[in-house]
Amino acid sequence: MKYRKIALAVSLLGFASAAFADNHTLSRNMASACNSCHGTNGNSVGGYDPLAGMPKAELVKKMNDFKSGAKPATVMHQLAKGYNDQQIDMIANFYAAQK
Repeated sequence: MKYRKIALAVSLLGFASAAFADNHTLSRNMASACNSCHGTNGNSVGGYDPLAGMPKAELVKKMNDFKSGAKPATVMHQLAKGYNDQQIDMIANFYAAQK
């Protein structure tokens, strides 16, 4: 019985780490759409705001402001409308973790 509990715990950890990997991969893939303007992994080489290391709450607010039209933009207001709240959250998590 004790070994079954240990095996179950190890299995659950395996599933959790696989889910995290898929979540991280999905976040990275969604964020890659930002690379052409904001640089690889958000490390801007000039002209656009760097996203790497930006606090999650700040990026979520900016994206929602673009999405609602509260923050004026040339292109970002259109791009932001293509993401739902969960996707914006995932992208913000990805960039907050970058250096």
